[in-house]
Amino acid sequence: MRRSALPAPLAALMALLASVLAPVAAWAGFTFASIDGGTIDLDDWSGKPVLVVNTASLCGFAGQFDDLQALHDELGPKGLLVLAVPSNDFSQELGSEAAVKEYCALNFDLTLPMTQITHVKGAQAHPFYAWLAKTRGFVPGWNFNKVLLGPDGAVIETWGSTANPQGAIRRRILSLLP
Repeated sequence: MRRSALPAPLAALMALLASVLAPVAAWAGFTFASIDGGTIDLDDWSGKPVLVVNTASLCGFAGQFDDLQALHDELGPKGLLVLAVPSNDFSQELGSEAAVKEYCALNFDLTLPMTQITHVKGAQAHPFYAWLAKTRGFVPGWNFNKVLLGPDGAVIETWGSTANPQGAIRRRILSLLP
């Protein structure tokens, strides 16, 4: 029996369904309130890798700010977004955005993009982190968990607090840059 092509309306409907059912890019529609005012829209970074890190100023892993800033300085001009997401979900963040910004500037000379203090777990989790929990089962277990998004918006890999941004994470990012 010979197979015939689908009628055009049915083919169009099937293509539409496929696009609707395809995985949505991780950053599609996700925005964060910037610590500097305004909005950080992940859609603006479509086609480029994004490293999202939940941070806390008073955490023992805060020394990683230096490594994150180094990634930002070196690879930002090549297309990488390093996004720090301060969170007090583990009771180690300062009490206000102004205090976080000042502390990070004075202690780490931080200039990379940073969000306002944001929930990363639980019922109040930011929609990006709720999406990660739902689709990947990834919920930060502590501060300085890292999520690498590929240029297509897919989650490439996640790492815990102890993963050094200048080690395997940097190598993985380099593989995504032109």
